[in-house]
Amino acid sequence: MNAIIKQLRIMRAAAGVTYKEWAAYRTHSMVSIFVGPVYYLVQISIWRAVYASQEQLRGMTLPDMLAYYGAAALIGYLTMDFADWNLQMLINTGKYINFSLRPVHHRFFALSQKIGHRTLGLLYEFIPVFIIFTAVFGVNVIPAAPLWAAVSVTLSFFMNFYINYSIGLAGFWLTKTGGLRNVLGVLVNIMSGMVIPLTFFPEAFQKVMFFLPFQYITYVPSMVFTGRYMLGGVPLSVPQIVGVQFVYVLAVAALSEVLYRKGQKRYMGVGI
Repeated sequence: MNAIIKQLRIMRAAAGVTYKEWAAYRTHSMVSIFVGPVYYLVQISIWRAVYASQEQLRGMTLPDMLAYYGAAALIGYLTMDFADWNLQMLINTGKYINFSLRPVHHRFFALSQKIGHRTLGLLYEFIPVFIIFTAVFGVNVIPAAPLWAAVSVTLSFFMNFYINYSIGLAGFWLTKTGGLRNVLGVLVNIMSGMVIPLTFFPEAFQKVMFFLPFQYITYVPSMVFTGRYMLGGVPLSVPQIVGVQFVYVLAVAALSEVLYRKGQKRYMGVGI
């Protein structure tokens, strides 16, 4: 119990420092208040044109589609992550040695940083944009099952972190990871459902995505918002898909630990 309390204190301290650090540049975060809604307006124009001659598309009506993109945008504010960039920067500059000597697992420290950073995002990005979506655009972004949606978004928070952290661990093997991170970033955005709902892809692609962890970043929590889920012809209830999401988060967390330990053995403690 004392060990858990100690870890929670470390997390609170790291999250608090990160919050204060980024709060000094909160206007940078507030830019999203304008960028997010403008991007959403573009989506509204596109999908209204697409639905002009039909009421449903791949089982989704226009209100369903607008709710999906609204939920995806809001979830992005809560789960945005930069663990891959931060980790590879520390490794390449040799500064990671400072963390390897500390009695705190770097992944735990990085997670604590993300909690502080996204707490700032909640206040200066999520809440204002939520108000704009509901009051100005009239989009229903109230979850069909608020409790399950909260659980799913929390799991999405961890999934995005563990995937990005695992990508950042490539810095232990590669001299430069910028190109790799950019390519993987685009692929993850596509396969997570950020660009377009996964049900719009060919069914064979959907079946592959069903067994990969990326849908649990955006597609699953967004669909949980709407109160229903289907991918690759497989319908699941909200509790079922959230349960599967939980299992996948544990699996990816375990994978990141394996990669971390292997990377530690390769680390030379020098910058590039």
